Amino acid sequence: MINVGIVGGTGYTAGELIPLLINHPETKIDFVYSTSRAGDRVTAVHRDLLGETELKFSSEINENIDVLFLCTGHGNSTDVLKSHPLSQDTKIIDLSRDFRLKAANTFHDRTFVYGLPELQKSKIIKADNVANPGCFATTIQLALLPLAHVSALKNDVHIHGITGSTGAGSSLRETTHFTWRDNNVSIYKALNHQHIGEITQSIKQLSPSFDSELNFIPVRGDFTRGIFVSAYMDTEMSLDNAQSLYSKFYANAPFVHLSPEPLYLKQVVNTNKCLLHLQKKDDKLLVTSIIDNLLKGASGQALQNMNLMFGLEETLGLQLKPTHF
Repeated sequence: MINVGIVGGTGYTAGELIPLLINHPETKIDFVYSTSRAGDRVTAVHRDLLGETELKFSSEINENIDVLFLCTGHGNSTDVLKSHPLSQDTKIIDLSRDFRLKAANTFHDRTFVYGLPELQKSKIIKADNVANPGCFATTIQLALLPLAHVSALKNDVHIHGITGSTGAGSSLRETTHFTWRDNNVSIYKALNHQHIGEITQSIKQLSPSFDSELNFIPVRGDFTRGIFVSAYMDTEMSLDNAQSLYSKFYANAPFVHLSPEPLYLKQVVNTNKCLLHLQKKDDKLLVTSIIDNLLKGASGQALQNMNLMFGLEETLGLQLKPTHF
């Protein structure tokens, strides 16, 4: 069995990860660390787990576990590793953005591999430390990487993405309160979202000459979970050729599927899938990409990475069913 620890146990990503690990046939949770709720039952925070676990939040970190999931807020993973030096045999999967960019992917003697399996599977399999991608970054990259692979992103890309309220994390702020979010839509971080850096990094990995703009408009949606992205760009590529390109690029990606029909968000909620749909109008190609931000955009992808790092079937423990209603 793989002995697992979780740091940052009270947040949304931990709340998704814990049941995945409880039901995974090859994992045992050693501890769920929380400074604010140490000693409390995990079900006092994650109440949907009542009847599934008797775990309590821990005030200590076992430094000799097989793998540690860092479900911390952005900027906090580095602090955790500074104060808790782990065994060199302990693998790390970080769900924050601390180590995603190559310029900041090393901490002491640990180097983090960027953990998008559809781009980096061979490196993840050999990795001891993985930086899990961001949720918007995952959705947008999966929409664009096949085009980058053949250097077809020669013009500016225009991206519109709408995300559920869980994308903002569990800490309360004005724009996450129900009374503000319900029946409401708003733009934030227009053309300046923090995930643009990692998206550009991956595109340049496949297409070093890429120098176009990614014009990304993120939108707060009035729903709980999921991301719906539409991206369009000028291209001379025919729709048939684009569909063939995407099908070949994701032939060995068990969670990415090309849909012949237009998409709706509930197709992916409560799954680790990314669904893609292509449309062509004159010289413009429209790519629609959808995921569950808490699963394929966070905890599900983290478990997918763990499976690869430990030589397990990539889909193990992730055969989840979508929410239709």
